Amino acid sequence: MAVLHNRISNKELKQQLMEEKEKRATISFYNYFHIADPKHFRDYLYTNLYQLKVFGRIYVAHEGINAQVSVPESNFEAFKAFLYSIEPLNNLRLNIAVDDDGKSFWVLKIKVRNKIVADGITDDSFDMRNKGRYVNAQQMNELLHDPETIVIDMRNHYEFEVGHFVKALEVPSDTFREQLPMAADMLHGKEDKNIIMYCTGGIRCEKASAYMLHKGFKNVFHLEGGIINYAKQVKQAGLESKFIGKNFVFDDRLGERITDDVIAHCHHCGKPCDTHRNCKNDGCHLLFIQCDDCAEMYDGCCSTACKETLHMPVEKQKEIRKGVDKGQNIFNKSKARLRPRIKDRQEH
Repeated sequence: MAVLHNRISNKELKQQLMEEKEKRATISFYNYFHIADPKHFRDYLYTNLYQLKVFGRIYVAHEGINAQVSVPESNFEAFKAFLYSIEPLNNLRLNIAVDDDGKSFWVLKIKVRNKIVADGITDDSFDMRNKGRYVNAQQMNELLHDPETIVIDMRNHYEFEVGHFVKALEVPSDTFREQLPMAADMLHGKEDKNIIMYCTGGIRCEKASAYMLHKGFKNVFHLEGGIINYAKQVKQAGLESKFIGKNFVFDDRLGERITDDVIAHCHHCGKPCDTHRNCKNDGCHLLFIQCDDCAEMYDGCCSTACKETLHMPVEKQKEIRKGVDKGQNIFNKSKARLRPRIKDRQEH
């Protein structure tokens, strides 16, 4: 019987990854296309990718696929050949990480979802086939020189905070489903302006461009392949990077550096810093920015309360966090959630 799920503990798998000698590449890709039977497609993917020792996180839905994976270098061509053998994925652009040690994932997880990007759209007339025009790195830079161009960042606050394009506007929300109507409201009355949407790898801004056209905006563009592909093209063509700072990524790296600019600040001491960490308290795991000095002072925790919990006996810690869902915190760093941490910093 084919293997369809992981059967080894995460601890063992992570250990095996650390002991691997072969280099891995971290790759992201997505495509909007109709999948009649997502469960069958999911199992087909798992069976083949497991054999190629692919690790990562893949979401499958009726509307398409969204994937972030790591692949052993010796299996890269076989991996690409398998993907391209699937007709809608033939010649699909693969975004290869620019700042990577290949240790981003240690297990393969493929999940069936209602959508590959949760958008909150319920209008049946919305059509992803009617989307904005792609722009590459050179075209992006040219459009940015135009003072009439409006650039919209379709990522979350914690992503924007450590890196973004010059002139970019942040949509102040913690979820993509909230950002879509907010972006349309922000730009009301500017339906004829050039509007560029961008995100990490292209999946969110592609849907956002279709949404804006759906709402009556006329000149909508989106950055092909997102920041990841932009950084690659800038490097290859020797262009000036109009993206400054770090590109946040959703794996163990928590970021890949695009330029040397550090535009964020430590949430404890306030000095320049763009290193994201997850609070070491297993009952918290909040994502936040912390410099090395504060990481040592707080033992990698987000507050003195979490630091105190971290040093309690293990059984006491388990008792405290019983019934607490920490899953939301790992990639949640809204301004509202940070207020207690800022207060904690001021009191100490």
